[in-house]
Amino acid sequence: QVQLVESRGGVVQAGGSLRLSCKAFGRTASRYALGWFRQAPGKEREFVATISWRGETTHYADSVKGRFTISRDNDQNTVYLQMDSLKPEDTAAYYCAADRFPFRNGINYREYDYWGQGTQDTVSS
Repeated sequence: QVQLVESRGGVVQAGGSLRLSCKAFGRTASRYALGWFRQAPGKEREFVATISWRGETTHYADSVKGRFTISRDNDQNTVYLQMDSLKPEDTAAYYCAADRFPFRNGINYREYDYWGQGTQDTVSS
């Protein structure tokens, strides 16, 4: 069992930056692949980024590649999402998720077993 707790989101102007964090609780939490998804009002949940359990591999959605960076600190059981050059279309509720297959780098939300509560991030134009 893994519990994921996300940091509070925020409001930022276009071109600005935000850093999200998500702490995983559970005896084997550090052995999970971790990912970030987002969901805007009226839209389906979409993949943002994922990182393997030791951080060797990462994968990004094309819409955020070059602007967002996912990282993790297994000593702290925490995954981060650094978001730079933010655009209004990045406005969404952001969710972290844990996948029990540590190297899958899945992009489908159905591949993830545990979810955080979500945090709202708003980018104003």
